[in-house]
Amino acid sequence: MAETLSRTASISRKTNETSVSVSVNIDGTGTAKISTGVGFFDHMLDQLCRHSLIDMEIETKGDLEVDDHHTVEDTGIAIGQAIAKALGDRRGITRYASLDLVMDETMTKAGVDLSGRPFLVWNVNFSAPKIGRFDTELVREFFQALAQHAGITLHVMNHYGANNHHIAETCFKAVARVLRTATEIDPRQAGRVPSTKGTLV
Repeated sequence: MAETLSRTASISRKTNETSVSVSVNIDGTGTAKISTGVGFFDHMLDQLCRHSLIDMEIETKGDLEVDDHHTVEDTGIAIGQAIAKALGDRRGITRYASLDLVMDETMTKAGVDLSGRPFLVWNVNFSAPKIGRFDTELVREFFQALAQHAGITLHVMNHYGANNHHIAETCFKAVARVLRTATEIDPRQAGRVPSTKGTLV
């Protein structure tokens, strides 16, 4: 019987602007324990956990008296670093996934390659600068940080939508679903790295 490796990791990151601790379990059930001090962001991270089935414990204390930017970006950095660490050499993973996800009037596509090469293609527009008190531009900042530090190629495209909350939420849910598929172990890979180069990192 093949050895089952634990795909878990913890990251702590402290700067003059934020203090972030993140723990992930790639092979979890989507359990979330999240506290960033930014309510809408916590809601989106809960969606990311629930629909990726990656367990996440996230605690961020940031300079919210300035704005939410450092908190959101640094949380994305730490989550990305934790995912990269938990995946290790990415041996046996499915690697690729793409999905169109709908929510009411909104449809968003996400595609991912767990390639080891960080890249974000972002084709999402919001019709208002804020969702409640949350800056809509921070949705992109989060995924930029996540892709860069997880070492993944990530494409996100909103096909259409009228409600900005729904647009943001479909981004998080669609990315969650493609992460779930791409991180899964493919039994036909027989433990190989899914690349003709023999390495993804």
